[in-house]
Amino acid sequence: MRFDLRTGILGAVAALGMGAISALGLALPAAAAERAIIVLDGSGSMWAQIDGKARITIARETLASVLTNLPDDLELGLMTYGHRKKGDCSDIELLVPLAVGTEQAIIDAAADINPKGMTPISDAVRMAAEDLKFTEQKATVILITDGLETCEVDPCALASELESEGIDFTTHVLGFGLSDEEGQKVACLAENTGGKYLSAKDGEALVDALTATVAQVTQSETVPEPAPAPEPVVDQNLVPTVSLAEGSPDLTNNDHEIVWRWYTPKADGTPGEQLGTDYYADFKGTLEPGDYNVQASVNYASSSQPVTIVAGQVAKPHFVVNGAIVKLRPVPSEGADVDEGATVEIRSNGDYLTTEYGAIDMVLPAGPTEIDVTIGTGKVTRSYDLKAGETIDEDVVVGVGLAKISAAYVAGMAVDADIFLEVLEAKKAIDGSRKSVTYGYGGEQSFELPTGDYVVTYKLAGASGEVPFSIKTAEQTEVPIIMDAGILAVTTPSDDYVELFGAAKSIEGNRKSFDYGYGPTFQTTLPAGDYVIETTKDNAKSETPVTIKGGERFELTVTPKAGKTK
Repeated sequence: MRFDLRTGILGAVAALGMGAISALGLALPAAAAERAIIVLDGSGSMWAQIDGKARITIARETLASVLTNLPDDLELGLMTYGHRKKGDCSDIELLVPLAVGTEQAIIDAAADINPKGMTPISDAVRMAAEDLKFTEQKATVILITDGLETCEVDPCALASELESEGIDFTTHVLGFGLSDEEGQKVACLAENTGGKYLSAKDGEALVDALTATVAQVTQSETVPEPAPAPEPVVDQNLVPTVSLAEGSPDLTNNDHEIVWRWYTPKADGTPGEQLGTDYYADFKGTLEPGDYNVQASVNYASSSQPVTIVAGQVAKPHFVVNGAIVKLRPVPSEGADVDEGATVEIRSNGDYLTTEYGAIDMVLPAGPTEIDVTIGTGKVTRSYDLKAGETIDEDVVVGVGLAKISAAYVAGMAVDADIFLEVLEAKKAIDGSRKSVTYGYGGEQSFELPTGDYVVTYKLAGASGEVPFSIKTAEQTEVPIIMDAGILAVTTPSDDYVELFGAAKSIEGNRKSFDYGYGPTFQTTLPAGDYVIETTKDNAKSETPVTIKGGERFELTVTPKAGKTK
């Protein structure tokens, strides 16, 4: 059945609710052939959970729900970032090229995204715009993100640039799980291009937001009624200034990101409905005469105050945000390069504030502040009592070295299988257990670890063991695991039960079990040595001795002997 565009939009209106649709300013179209690329956040933070479910899972389910019925002539593509590498701002990929009928391809591609890296929002939006040929024809980008720009590109400046260069370019931003403060940092991508910023706190809200945004994309242009001529006003009747501390210099455009917002005031003077947003220190606004609550934000420090606009006069309020500049450069060791994949978690005045990656240069509120800097499994916590106007500028040496672990059946014969490797502290607790530090799968693994003594344990089918090693800061330690193991492949007539025992018996007459499984084909890895293969079929058991040699494959066909039981 073909999708009727007017019916589809009405469905979107019903799903979202008339209030939200009115906020978007949607109009019912006659017909449209539109083009858009969805940019889906694939950074590591998408594994964070909302109500017990990962954000990436909610995003996948949202796409599957919303993209099931779209206009036949809608050209749609999918782009993502941060899904292949950690700490790589160039990790951006167009997964589904722009075309009609791509709904299922987008749903399938989203299901394969494995979040792990950075958040290069601005570069991804730019690449999507270029793929849409935004300088030649109408184009729309729909960004779904749960984080902020981490690659030192100003999204607000980019949005203004794309708006000025594009024929009819729009970015809509769906902030997923973002706080109001975080959402305001990416809202300019939408606002500066004539798009909409919508906040979604959970999966249901994300479905509503994406439904409304797709409806916005598929609407035809409408000709608005001519607006009445505005009353004459004084140009630029709001000219605010802002500083970090009382008596400190006013901030300029060369300083940290500054955001201005103005609201209708409540009875107590606190902010009510938000009326507008603008950016940069040299902002000059034109507001209708009346009372407002105006807020100035410099990164995470902010201040607000009531402002009255009088006809024919210029209001020049000054804001003091009581903020401190914090510049931290995470490094694995003294003199090393900044680790752009380092995690920087910030708590201010006892509350969680934000998580950043790599070097940070930002304004934080004055007061008690704790910052956790993590590289690999090493973590350092910095504590400050920040004073308004001061600057903290330092390297944070986490003190880690690199363990390069490689597993081999015998020397020179690398393991390609998914061998399980786990790094534990060498020191044992009183009960004999060791504390797990990290783990991974595969014969080649690298881990950044603090200085100390460790043990790496390995497990591949019937082969297991441990290798001790030590780590020193700024040094790379090669940790070879030579299992001296081979592979045994057993073939049985059907689904016979197969169990591998060591040939030697304990003093009680018991043998050690190494592995088990079912035929007709069963394969395992075993340390070099002598074994007994026990096969069972219909209570008939047979034992077959076998010798395994390191680095060799031994294939054997066994048949239980009828009537022989143990």
